[in-house]
Amino acid sequence: MTKHSETLTVPLLPLRDIVLFPHMVAPLFVGREKSVQAIEHAMAADEEIFLATQRDAKVDDPREADIHRVGTLGTILQLLRLPDGTVKVLIEGKRRARITAYRSGERFFLVDVAPLVEVPGTGPEIEAVMRVTIGAFEEYVKLNKKIPSEVALSISSIDDPARLSDTIAAHIPLKVHDKQSLLEQVHAGRRLERLLTLMRTEIQVAQTEQRIKERVKKQMEKNQRDYYLNEQMRAIQKEMGQKDEGQSELIELERRIKRKRLPREAAAKVRQEFKKLKMMAPMSAEATVVRNYIDWILSLPWLERTRDKNDIAEAERILNEDHYGLEKPKERILDYLAVQTLVKKMKGPILCLVGPPGVGKTSLARSVARALGRNFVRLSLGGVRDEAEIRGHRRTYIGALPGKIIQSLRRAGTKNPVFCLDEVDKMSMDFRGDPAAALLEVLDPEQNATFNDHYLDLDYDLSEVLFITTANALHTIPLPLQDRMEIIELEGYTEEEKLEIAKGFLLPRQIEAHGLTPDRMQVSDGAILEIIRSYTREAGVRSLERALATICRKVAREVAKDSEGDRVVKVNQASLNRHLGVPKYRQKKKEEKSEIGVVTGLAWTETGGAILEIEAAVMPGKGRLTITGKLGDVMQESVRAAMSYVRSRAHQFGLPWDFYQKVDIHVHVPEGAIPKDGPSAGITIATAIVSALLRIPVRNDVAMTGEITLRGRVLPIGGLKEKLLAARRSGVETVLIPEENERDLKEIPPKLARSLAIERVEHMDEVLRRALDMEDPDSLFTGLGPAEAPDCFQRPEAAEVHAPH
Repeated sequence: MTKHSETLTVPLLPLRDIVLFPHMVAPLFVGREKSVQAIEHAMAADEEIFLATQRDAKVDDPREADIHRVGTLGTILQLLRLPDGTVKVLIEGKRRARITAYRSGERFFLVDVAPLVEVPGTGPEIEAVMRVTIGAFEEYVKLNKKIPSEVALSISSIDDPARLSDTIAAHIPLKVHDKQSLLEQVHAGRRLERLLTLMRTEIQVAQTEQRIKERVKKQMEKNQRDYYLNEQMRAIQKEMGQKDEGQSELIELERRIKRKRLPREAAAKVRQEFKKLKMMAPMSAEATVVRNYIDWILSLPWLERTRDKNDIAEAERILNEDHYGLEKPKERILDYLAVQTLVKKMKGPILCLVGPPGVGKTSLARSVARALGRNFVRLSLGGVRDEAEIRGHRRTYIGALPGKIIQSLRRAGTKNPVFCLDEVDKMSMDFRGDPAAALLEVLDPEQNATFNDHYLDLDYDLSEVLFITTANALHTIPLPLQDRMEIIELEGYTEEEKLEIAKGFLLPRQIEAHGLTPDRMQVSDGAILEIIRSYTREAGVRSLERALATICRKVAREVAKDSEGDRVVKVNQASLNRHLGVPKYRQKKKEEKSEIGVVTGLAWTETGGAILEIEAAVMPGKGRLTITGKLGDVMQESVRAAMSYVRSRAHQFGLPWDFYQKVDIHVHVPEGAIPKDGPSAGITIATAIVSALLRIPVRNDVAMTGEITLRGRVLPIGGLKEKLLAARRSGVETVLIPEENERDLKEIPPKLARSLAIERVEHMDEVLRRALDMEDPDSLFTGLGPAEAPDCFQRPEAAEVHAPH
């Protein structure tokens, strides 16, 4: 360092975005080559270094005009060279100075500086300014948590106004040009006044920021960072007088609310929720929930309805046009329409269509909607096991939605649609609740006017909805739910009905769907009947339609190969094998002759009626009863009940009272891989056991059905129509049915009833008289027994074992 009458020659270190004050220690990272050489020169000469701030921090290679003239003389306390070539130095500011001249010819800035003489302030005025400044600084420290509280304590102990102003200026985040102006001010009193003015401004900014943070904090939820940022932005915009974002969306939503016709309760709820929405940040999670809730309410048909068609003749024409047969459900719908014409408002009935698959339950519901002129909506309940699927989720849950009932009504667009609840018998339940119990309110005409969905939490009127439910079986529907519905049973179709349905509905639809015309494809009645008998085994017509679709595909292939385009394909009974392959089913026929221990029974399945050939065989043994054929519990009990009946009548049959201790009886139902159950085979099993014990054949032209009691009474059964259809298919001429099923004969098609000799029986004795092939059936009950005693009642060494037929 060279002295020339108060002038010093020292290296210059230009600073970016920082002003170094006297008595201030600051770490600096130096990377520019000129600056590094200036520091090395100062360290080597053990002299002071001059630090001045650049006018523009972006200039990498500053010149004389780019650097402020007033700066600070300082000493280097520590130097550390970093691996990337930069230097970290710790510099302490000593005193103010001004550049008087730049020296040329050096690799770094070498300048002549003249120290600035401080003008100290004295007297009460400067003392007052110092106290006010210290108080303002302490207030600022309380607002700005970045400054340690220890700094405020150290500031209060400074009694030099010049040092006080420099120390405070070093700790307050002022702009660079403000700090530079403070550095250039040599009068301590004026510097304090200027600093006090700047500090007051900073305090006001900090107070405003604090006020904004407090306002935001009141409205935000805990641990929601995004919410906090959005509210802070909104509060800042409010301070600046700007409008909130998302305002246009709120305006559009408000316009929808004004246009929508709502009940009083729903309208009040929407207004309340919209008021809450306006107070929320547009992008917050809670605002999204409220917006979705309002949208659901506005999209539901609260008051919108369609006007019913009251033309009964037209409705009857539509129902007959869409469906063949199904007289009972058609009558019920027409009755409802007739009442609608006389009564302005009637609670919608709850109809339950029960029947095998493919008989047209769902399509009938669609035809009802067409006949009434109403919208149609369908909901499948198969596999539903969560109560919330019906009644909705509460809004407190994430991703909550209304139940399927409300969602379907939104799709329907009116409050009085025809609502088809498919597969109501296939719901289940688990720990999440019982959906069948949730349906009780929906399907109760006395309650559904105030159906309350958990999501909406509003009463919705379902009384005008025409609910039609479908099921394959009643026994899986809970009794309370059955009680709320009007059960209409759809029985299986006869062969004649299937033939008419195929000719009038199924075949034309498939011909059109496969690009054919009736002129290019002809199917004979015999072919359709053969498909019904040998390729499909069902009560409905779904498999029949698939078989016809298969034939249409084969025919379409042949027609596509025809280059001339005039080929007519005729499908008859003889060509079915070529189109459908080998028949899948063989029609069970009655036995060719009367057999001992073999009886033809009738059974009901979900796919229609079927015949069962129940066999019984008697063998020497010790009283064991064997039951085979994969029978269910109820059917096994029927076998035991039949055996008990035979034992109780042993005297009348001429059997020893202990006959069962000398023989083993085996009851078998063929097709053992198919599960079978039900009580209606009781009289059939008893007849087979009696025939096997007494060695009397059973007439091969007789089939029977009925439940048996221990006293021999014959109880009524279900599925009579399907069983009679199975009897006619198998060639049986006479059918024995319980006496109490006489009332069901009124529902049997006359043509089917005329084709069979239907005999009613009350007691098992009547069954044996009609079924056993005997010249004098009354002799069976004289106690004399048959002409020959069965071999198994002789001594074992003399017995001859007969193989069962």
